[in-house]
Amino acid sequence: MQSGPRLVGAENELDFLDRQSVTLARSLSALEAWGMIMTQPMPLMQLAFRIRDAVASKFGVKRVGGFSGRVPEQVEVGQKLDFFLVEEVSPQALVLTERDRHLDVMTCISVDGRDISITSSVKTHNWFGRLYMIPVRPVHKRIVARNLKALQASVA
Repeated sequence: MQSGPRLVGAENELDFLDRQSVTLARSLSALEAWGMIMTQPMPLMQLAFRIRDAVASKFGVKRVGGFSGRVPEQVEVGQKLDFFLVEEVSPQALVLTERDRHLDVMTCISVDGRDISITSSVKTHNWFGRLYMIPVRPVHKRIVARNLKALQASVA
């Protein structure tokens, strides 16, 4: 793994970058942390994804369907976790991407001892990608903060 969390591009070329961390009561692997977050879905997330898919598909963006709440015990590079492609997996890092003609998204769950970080980076390619990120930017930060807080509360 490279030093620090992976980003979808050079930091100075990103259109969105968010890094958030918490310290847990015990250590988890990156995949375990992702699994615990994904099995505790936020209320209204499925509705938000249905709305996103309905609107975005009219502009040629593929439907993603949201999160299933199912996370396998093991994954390999090249597999999918819901709509994300697994680009890297180790106990210390899980790197997930979704790339299309409008934007590239990378989420990196990284572990350092009991510290868990989620770093999300986005590089837009056109006006639709930039427009898409206007509502996503503030909402994404709140969702990640809530997910990390819930993870921290659930790990005893």
